[in-house]
Amino acid sequence: MMAGNGVIQSGATAELLALAEHTGIPVITTLHGKGAFPESHSLSLGMPGMHGWVHVNRAIQECDVLLNIGGRFDDRVTGKASTFAPHASVIHIDIDPSEIGKNVPVAVPIVGDARNVLQALLREMTPRSSGEWLDHIRREQSRYQKRHRELARPAGAALMPHDVYAELNRTFNERGAYRVVTDVGQHQMWAAQLIEWHRPRTHITSGGAGTMGFALPAALGVALAYPDETVWAIVGDGGFQMTNQELSTLVQEDVRNVKVAIVNNGYLGMVRQWQQLFENKVYSATPLISPDFAKLAEAHGLFGRTVERAEDVESAVREAWQHDGSVVIDFRVEREVNVFPMVPQGKSIGEMLVSEEVSA
Repeated sequence: MMAGNGVIQSGATAELLALAEHTGIPVITTLHGKGAFPESHSLSLGMPGMHGWVHVNRAIQECDVLLNIGGRFDDRVTGKASTFAPHASVIHIDIDPSEIGKNVPVAVPIVGDARNVLQALLREMTPRSSGEWLDHIRREQSRYQKRHRELARPAGAALMPHDVYAELNRTFNERGAYRVVTDVGQHQMWAAQLIEWHRPRTHITSGGAGTMGFALPAALGVALAYPDETVWAIVGDGGFQMTNQELSTLVQEDVRNVKVAIVNNGYLGMVRQWQQLFENKVYSATPLISPDFAKLAEAHGLFGRTVERAEDVESAVREAWQHDGSVVIDFRVEREVNVFPMVPQGKSIGEMLVSEEVSA
C-alpha cells in the first residue's frame, strides 16, 4: 500500500493502520504522506521514489498489486513512468477522478474519500499475512542500507548533516509536541529519510514546484496554529536567505515557539549534487556566501548559536528546546555530502545510485 497526502487530508490514518494490520500488507509513504502511517511499525517500509530507499523501490518494482491511497503518482515517486511497477495491478483511490490514470495505468479505479473507501475495504477484506513477502523486502533492506556511504564520516569531517538529524530525531521522539517544516533541497530529503515520522501533520513541506524559502514563513503559520507545540523549521542556507526577513515577523508578533535549524553547507546543495554527478563538477552558481546567521538572529532580537562540531549538537538542540523564545541554530556541516539513494532524471526507480560509484 502506498499512502499519500490524501490519507492525511481525509483523516484516514486510523483506517490505514487498521487495514494494514488486518491484511499484513506493507505500507510505504510518499513525501507528502509522511505521518500517515507510524514509521516505527513493523509494516512500515519508508519513502519511495527519487530519494526513497532501495528496498522500497525494489518492492514497488516486484509487487503484484499496488494499492495507492490518496497519492498522485508524481514523477518524483514514479521515475520513468512507463517502467513503474511493471508487474503490478494498480488500484488507485483518489477523491479527484482526473488524477486516476493520469500518470500510471490503473486496473481498478476508485473515486472517493480515502477514509470512506478504507472503511469499506476493511469490512470486505479477510485477515491474512504477508510474512514471506515482508521478509524478502527486509533482506533487500539489510543488503543495501549498509552501502549508503553518505552515512559514514569522511576523514576530517567535524560535523555531518546526519549528526544533526540523529539528534533532532531523538529529541522529537523523546519530547513529542512538535511540528516540523522543511524548506526545499538536500536538507528536505534528509529530513524525510532520517527522521522517524509517527503522527499526521507533523511533517510540513513544499513538495510541488521546489519553493525555496517556504519553511520560515510556513513555520510562522504553523506556530500560530499550534501555539502549545514547538515548531522546528529545518532549512538550507540558500533557502533561508530568501525569506529570513520573516525573523522580524516572529519578533513583531511575539511568536516564541519557532526553532530554526540551518543545515549550512555553503552551497545550493541539491543543485551542486547534480552538478557533481552529472556535470563533471562544474559548480556554476551554486557556491554561497552567507552572513553569520547567529549574529543575524541576534540583530533581530532572537537567540542565535553556531555549531561546527558533532559533539556540540546535543547541547545546542537541548538549549533550543529550553529557550523561552524563537531560536536560530547555524549547523555548519560538511560541505560536499550528497543525498543517497538517488534515481537519476529520466531513469526507472529500479535504477538507483547508492553512492557516487555504486548502483543498485
